[in-house]
Amino acid sequence: MLGAIIGDIAGSRFEFNNIKTKEFDLLSRSCWFTDDSVMTIAVAHAILQCNGDWTNLSQQTVKSMQLIGRHYPHCGYGGRFKTWMFSDNPQPYNSLGNGAAMRVSAAGWAASSLEECKTLARKVTEVTHNHPKGLKAAEAVAVAIYMARTGADKQTIIDCINRDYYRLDFTIDQIRPTYTFDVTCQGSVPQALEVFAEGNDYEDVIRTAVSLGGDCDTIAAIAGSVAEAYYGVPQTLREKALDYFLDPGPARIVREFEQKYGMKLAK
Repeated sequence: MLGAIIGDIAGSRFEFNNIKTKEFDLLSRSCWFTDDSVMTIAVAHAILQCNGDWTNLSQQTVKSMQLIGRHYPHCGYGGRFKTWMFSDNPQPYNSLGNGAAMRVSAAGWAASSLEECKTLARKVTEVTHNHPKGLKAAEAVAVAIYMARTGADKQTIIDCINRDYYRLDFTIDQIRPTYTFDVTCQGSVPQALEVFAEGNDYEDVIRTAVSLGGDCDTIAAIAGSVAEAYYGVPQTLREKALDYFLDPGPARIVREFEQKYGMKLAK
């Protein structure tokens, strides 16, 4: 889960000022956490509250998103999601935006089987992003995380993505020169998964994601969530990222989630 948060923070200062290179200060004073981090933490909170009984996970996800999300009203929510966030009667709005994929990582860590992983991904996504393309994106990312953390090799993970979700028939170098801002799932999730496919280690994945441009904080959050499960996160980046949260609540949720469902440090 922290893999997504670090990616979000690293990409934050380049979201609307893209940098098409991997050479940059990874976590600088100019970085901040965005809605990607806040909602990743909210989903983790919902899963913790359910404590293994997923019957009411969707309802709890709504509660957790509103409870935590309303504390950060200026962190970058999209218009429709912000309306949903402050609604007294929040309903799914058929979104196919990449928010479905950037916040789902906790589902890949909490699941005890591949089928349960898919169920959790759907439950935490359908509360807003109930469009088939949104649901597919969330499932693809959660499945990749589950496979990575349970020992699948990278080629097996990519073969699964190619077979069941998206054709990764391009390279980042091929698309980088012309890639632009695209917040749809189909316009950013395959790209994020290809970033993971090409990465050499966790930090390389984040740098590649940011260098692609476009909605780079979200692309880095998605790619980083899978990279954490596969490579682990360097301890130095973990501690530095948590320092961006001045309120101790988010860091406490991260640590509680990792204590219950595990984490992976880079070797």
